[in-house]
Amino acid sequence: MVSELEKDFKWYKDHQKELVAVYNGKYLVIKDCAVIGNYDSELQAIQETSKKHKLGSFLVQKCEPGSDSYTQTYHSRVVFN
Repeated sequence: MVSELEKDFKWYKDHQKELVAVYNGKYLVIKDCAVIGNYDSELQAIQETSKKHKLGSFLVQKCEPGSDSYTQTYHSRVVFN
């Protein structure tokens, strides 16, 4: 069974070229195969998105061409302020 995060990552890879054209260098928040936010840092993306969405229910991906910026999958994370 494919997890929602795996589906979101596949969606990112499938649309990477067009996303880079719009969001190059930003950290994208992806949920349900859609960009729901874009931020200048990974920490900012997590902090802001976790105010409305449960940690582990969204993907944060740096938007750059190629595969060097692909993130790792985390099933849970703790963010300290």
